[in-house]
Order: sequence, then C-alpha cells, then structure tokens
Amino acid sequence: MRAAPTILHLDMDAFYASAEQAAKPSLRGKPVVVGGLGPRGVVATASYEARRFGVHSAMPMAQARRLAPNAAYLVPRFTLYRSVSDQVMELLGRLSPLVEPLSLDEAFVDLEAGGTADDTASALEIGRQLREAIEAVTGLSGSVGLAGSKMLAKIASEAAKPDGIRLIEPGTERELLAPMPVRTLPGVGPATADHLRRAGMTTVDDLAEAGEAELIRLLGKAHGASLHRMAFGFDDRPVVAERDAKSVSVEDTFDMDLHDRVRVRTEVERLADRCVQRLRAAGRSGRTVVLKVRRYDFSTLTRSETLRGPTDDPAVVREAAARLLEAVDTTGGVRLLGVGVTGLAAFTQEDLFAQAAGERAAPADDAGVRPPDDTGGREEPADAEPGPDEAAQLAARRWPAGHDVRHEVHGHGWVQGSGVGRVTVRFEEPGSAPGRVRTFRVDDPALRAAEPLPLVREVPDYSSWPASRPKSRSGAGSPGAASRP
Repeated sequence: MRAAPTILHLDMDAFYASAEQAAKPSLRGKPVVVGGLGPRGVVATASYEARRFGVHSAMPMAQARRLAPNAAYLVPRFTLYRSVSDQVMELLGRLSPLVEPLSLDEAFVDLEAGGTADDTASALEIGRQLREAIEAVTGLSGSVGLAGSKMLAKIASEAAKPDGIRLIEPGTERELLAPMPVRTLPGVGPATADHLRRAGMTTVDDLAEAGEAELIRLLGKAHGASLHRMAFGFDDRPVVAERDAKSVSVEDTFDMDLHDRVRVRTEVERLADRCVQRLRAAGRSGRTVVLKVRRYDFSTLTRSETLRGPTDDPAVVREAAARLLEAVDTTGGVRLLGVGVTGLAAFTQEDLFAQAAGERAAPADDAGVRPPDDTGGREEPADAEPGPDEAAQLAARRWPAGHDVRHEVHGHGWVQGSGVGRVTVRFEEPGSAPGRVRTFRVDDPALRAAEPLPLVREVPDYSSWPASRPKSRSGAGSPGAASRP
C-alpha cells in the first residue's frame, strides 16, 4: 500500500452507448443499447437511460427488448470505439509511462511513476484535469478513482460513476471496505460469493473478522490468504505497462444454425480475413491457427494447426482454417464459429506457398462475393436467389443498425434499420441538430457505407499537457465534485 493516492483508475461511462449518443444527436438523452441484435445476441453496453429500465451488460438482447422496447438498438462500431480509445490512452500516456489498459475504456495509471502526483492534492488535481481533457478531446465523460492501490482505485471509480471523481485517503481503507459486499473484492465471483455466504460471510468485514486461517480452509491457501489481505485493504499489485497479447481471434454467433457446408466454409474464410485484419492492426503475426466450432447441441470443438513460421497472410490463415474445418462434423448445425491466431510474433516469414495461395484466392471477387469488412458484413454470391428471410438477414448485415452511410445527395447519416428491401437512414452528424429520416432501396447506387466521423470536430491541443495545466471545468473544484459517489 502506498502512503499517497497516486494510482488512478479511469473507466469511461457507458462507453459504447455514450459514443453512439455523441455521434447521433437524435439519441442524446434517450435509451440506447449496443450489442448483437439477433435472437442470440447479448448487450455489450446500455446507456444510463436504458439502465433505468433494468437493461445491463451481458443480458440477452431479447430480454433487453422486453424491458425497453422503445430504446435504440445498435450494432457495435468498433472502428469508432478504438479511435476514441486511442485518444484517451494517449492522454493517459502523458501522465505516466506506466499505463495498464484493461479494455478499450478502462485503464490504471501510476501517477507517481510519471512524476505527476505525489500527494492527495496533486493526485486530485490531475484527476480533475484528466476528466476535463477527455471531455474536450472526445466529447465523452469518464469516472476517475484515486487510491494507494489498484483494488481501491477501481472501487473508487465505480463509486464515482457516472461522470465523477472519487479519492480514497490512505488509512481509511478498512473502514470504507467493511460494509461492502464480498463481491466488491477482486477474484470473488458468483461461485466464491455463494460459498462464502453459506459460511456466513457476506460483507468484507465478515472476511476480516473470520481470520486468514478460516479463509484458507474454505478457499485454499493462495486464494484465502489473498482475500484476507484485500479485506484489510492491502493490495501490492503493480501497474503493468505492457500486457503482451497471447492471441488474436474473432467469432460470430448466428441467428439460425448453419447447415449448409458451403455456407459454413464461407463464414470460416470471412472470419479468417477479419482475424488477419486485427492481427495486422496490432502489428503482429502468428504461427498457430485455431478454429472454434460450437454445434447445435452447444458442444464446442477447437482444432489448431501450427504453420512453419509466423504469418499475417490472409490466404494462409484462410486455407489453414478451411483445412481444420474438414476435420469437424457440422451436419447437425453450427451456431457459432471462430478463428484465432496464437504464437504471436512481431515479424512474418515470407512463404512462397502463401503467395501461391493468395494468387489462387484472387479470382474470388469475380464470382460476385463482396470482400469482407471489419463489421462482419457480407453478401452471398451474386447468382444466389435468397428467400425472404435470408434476404432480410443479408440486408441487416449489409446495412447494420447504427452504422455510418453516405448518400450522394443527402450526405452523412446512419442506419436506423433495414428490411423488406429497404433501408432507413437518419442524416445527421456529431454536433449537428437532430436530422431527417429517409428510406431507400437496399441497392440504391447513391448510398454507400462510410467511415465514422470524429466525435469532436476541433480537438484542443494537449501536446504539452500536463506541464501547462488547463483550467478545471466549472464546479470541479468543489468538495462535492471530488467525492461524488
């Protein structure tokens, strides 16, 4: 434990949903749910307006629709989220060389290592400035927790939500933690919590009072001893700047089980291409290709093939995944497919066989198959005649709800929905007034997919921050803002 609250935890508020509200003026202040929209989809993020109806992350989308039928339901736009995340992480990197990202919207920062804070006052000031900088650069809000350990900093940021800052003074940990439920502590999931409940322990104070020996008896030496220390507020885990990824993978769950073997192979090849896109975006290559297949009865099979050397060639990964698929029985139906690459490296090994495979794969575009994109959109071969249900699914994948489009006449907009051969678009941009809605044929030549627009048109220059400190935003200096739960 540190003597000063110099570990900062940032958690962006309802990140995906907030980014969508910032990008779409007509959705501001309204319930927004982001996630998979099919019958088997789950909620990735819900705006605070949607949470009032009981919608939360990891909830089945069908249940969310029952709770909030009038909410806006959108397909994630990871291109936008990654872009905003990069802006936020760049700001955090200016505070310290020790930044530990946990996800696109969450990270720990060691302020002491960066020399930006060494006591309560300086830590609180940096936390306020950070929140102001994030809002100015991205247009979004984030909650900040400050404490002497990672565990307490995360607890503080959770208490500060939404759009707040909370500092836990070293020395107050025991009193603060005592009444909290055991699930508050890292490593206590539903099963462990239930085990502790049966032993009569429901609060952190119960764990502290039980003693280390009893917790070791219940949970084992490593887990029991660690939990006992955390119950007293002790957490010596350092902020780790580099978390080296061990694998890159993508997967899709399908609205209806796939039975057509040709369709299954097409999906595997599409996933392989998306996987390579992510691999290249990370500047990595990989040596082992992994195929994941979840069948109709929920049984999950994984198959892997190790190549002669690391590669980021899409043709090589496609062919390896296709070979792995040949060894899997899919006759009963497939509900999920995934392709991954492990054994990551920072270099590639040129492979003549890979080049030959790429040349063989090149004519695929002539067959009328649309190249896969980062959103998972795809079309069937041009000579196929899809039925009404399949046509609706194809339209939904070509024009995913919430994704960006541009019309030659009306400009930039986003898809509100598609079906029955039509796509409905609302034409508006970040910072504009709520836009007008128009409907087009799904094959309208004047309408095309577009890249997301920046959430903030004119981004302030924070290149010298935090050396030259911007003024705190209005109200941030009051005691209430500093400890707002």
